[in-house]
Amino acid sequence: MIQSFDQEQLEKAEAILEEDLIASGVNIALVVDMAGHIVANSHSEGCSHDVYSLAALAAGNFGAVNAMAKIVGEEEFSLLFHKGQDENLHFSKINDELLLITTFGNDVSLGFLRLKIAEAIERIRGLW
Repeated sequence: MIQSFDQEQLEKAEAILEEDLIASGVNIALVVDMAGHIVANSHSEGCSHDVYSLAALAAGNFGAVNAMAKIVGEEEFSLLFHKGQDENLHFSKINDELLLITTFGNDVSLGFLRLKIAEAIERIRGLW
């Protein structure tokens, strides 16, 4: 079943992204559907990445990795992490229809980020 969102829910979701993630050092926080459409987003000052391409490619990446999970006997991999030299990506499944995609630099610890993401996901789930 496809979820529908009203304006108030979207504004609250973006406030959660801002308060829980951007304020903690995340550069970009996106809630996207499994087709790669952005549902809610927030980003740090001066961030100029192409979030639309990022969302589409991240959803495709998540789908491909979950297909690989089934091949190796797992139901799914509910989170993904990609480490770069300067920028990192973290993908977490919110529910069967939504992903939370974050980008962050090496100044943010992965453990701290995972805690903040878990908190944000619980708050976002409470909206829908």
